[in-house]
Amino acid sequence: MISRRDLLRLAAVSPVAAAGIRLDAWAAPPGLDQRTIEASAWRVLGPDGKPLSDMRLDRVWRDGRCRSTLTNVGRSAAQVTEIVLFDLQHELPQATRLYGEGFQMLTQNGGTIGAPADLGNYTDPRHYKLPQPEGARVVYGLATFAGGTPANHLMAFTSCRRFNGAIHVRPASVQVVVDGEGLTLSPGDSWELEEFTYTAGANRAALLDGLAVRLVSNHPPLRFAAPPAGWCSWYCFGPRVTAQQVLENLEAIAKKIPGLKYIQIDDGYQPAMGDWLETGAAFGGAVQSVLRQIRDRGFEPAIWVAPFIAEEGSNLFKQHPDWFVKEHDGSPLRSDKVTFGGWRRGPWYALDGTHPGAQAHLQRVFTTMRTEWGCTYFKLDANFWGAIHGGRFHDPRATRIEAYRRGMQAVLKGTGDAFVLGCNHPIWPSMGLIHGSRSSHDIKREWKRISDTARQNLMRNWQNGRLWWNDPDAIVLTGTLPDNEFRFHATAIYATGGMILSGDDLTTISEPRLAMLRQLEPPTGIAATYDDDALQVGTVRLKDKLAVCLLNWSETPQSLSFTLPRSHAVRELWSGEDLGRKNGRVSITLGPRDGQLLFCTPA
Repeated sequence: MISRRDLLRLAAVSPVAAAGIRLDAWAAPPGLDQRTIEASAWRVLGPDGKPLSDMRLDRVWRDGRCRSTLTNVGRSAAQVTEIVLFDLQHELPQATRLYGEGFQMLTQNGGTIGAPADLGNYTDPRHYKLPQPEGARVVYGLATFAGGTPANHLMAFTSCRRFNGAIHVRPASVQVVVDGEGLTLSPGDSWELEEFTYTAGANRAALLDGLAVRLVSNHPPLRFAAPPAGWCSWYCFGPRVTAQQVLENLEAIAKKIPGLKYIQIDDGYQPAMGDWLETGAAFGGAVQSVLRQIRDRGFEPAIWVAPFIAEEGSNLFKQHPDWFVKEHDGSPLRSDKVTFGGWRRGPWYALDGTHPGAQAHLQRVFTTMRTEWGCTYFKLDANFWGAIHGGRFHDPRATRIEAYRRGMQAVLKGTGDAFVLGCNHPIWPSMGLIHGSRSSHDIKREWKRISDTARQNLMRNWQNGRLWWNDPDAIVLTGTLPDNEFRFHATAIYATGGMILSGDDLTTISEPRLAMLRQLEPPTGIAATYDDDALQVGTVRLKDKLAVCLLNWSETPQSLSFTLPRSHAVRELWSGEDLGRKNGRVSITLGPRDGQLLFCTPA
């Protein structure tokens, strides 16, 4: 057996030798704490999966954060595929609840460390084909563990400038890993790796608040005064949207609910994926005319663009194949060879954000849309493909994180002062590059999707108003769902504190549903806080009152409770019911799949 003290001494003398000793060689397996993490083994792997011996990893801790530098101390250049910053055993119970972010927006991880589960609908390993080692649940950027003493642990990367950071969770171990992508590290050269943090405590929300503060310090966010409210064409008309449908809804909005300021034309106006400055037959060859009419009515023109992708038949791809990410033989990389090929008109090809021609193209597209078309809001979709794996970039020294971030910088040069929303984007690599972040999968008018997206959104509440404005996707209030499920849906959207976008054909919406939509805008900008990940009772502290968001996710009636420290007048928003004055413990019984929103005003 080797003691902790002896391992620390060995690490000081010979980091390479110490890296080969696993923590399960200690006399007693440690728990999960900072001392254990600081003392844990590390290793650097090459293309064959074997450790590289001529590497030195310097890990410097300060205030619960670690900055690491990797140096090639040998005489030969080496390809680095993976840097295991920390490799440790733990004693966490198998029932410890897990939450982990995905690389891209549609993936979230839940369940327990003994039985991880998917919260997102399209996962990194199965749908996007990101490599995942056997026996591990790979999460990206952030992992939290709930249960035991202390009640919560948080492990996270607090920067994402160049390298992708992951956390490999197994029933008895955790590895904190940086993807080297097979890049070459020359003799004597060093890489500054991404910053990492570990914290623990009784209050999960406080841990996430601290993480947000550090992420903002490393990636100052783009500021936009308030979360937008508007209307989106996709969830009522899809890719076959017409100019007439948009203009009819513009008229309805102007008359019935003018607070929906941004009128967004979604996918369907373009003749081909990639040819964004051309217009398909649906808009009579000139989407600009519709955008101008939106502006002339006093509203803000908004448009959907997937900046990093193009289909094979697009003019962009046919004229400039050299602007795209390459295979190893130098031909453009077809996305379905390494990842998801695309949801419409695929397989797609991915623009190379390190290529000067691609950068100039991105800037030109968005400059045109901003200055000539008058767009003041851009929904950027399919951004994941800007950070595609398995290809070669024009700049051979660039990582896929750098390729994506350089491409996004070119986009931002064109968008100017417009609002930029990231959708289907790589979450951590988008830090500091977007005003808004979609926080769930697409909504559908069915209970399972409503409840799934609600959980996805609320687990990301800590990001809203700190990193960006969250976009919980559209609020849909038409269709055949029962009233209780509409109330659940509307309550969950309100609890996000983020953007409000109607996804309905507002020329046909009923007056009761329109009244519910009116009550949601303008967005508060303040996300509800929850005591735990059950997400049943959330509180929103407004300027003059407390909003309590109650959600019954179950199939049976539930009694939900909260505490008011002094006398409050309580009113339920959706029904308008006056519940009188309440003080102390308040219990409300909700039916299955139901939601209530209580406004509590100090009496």
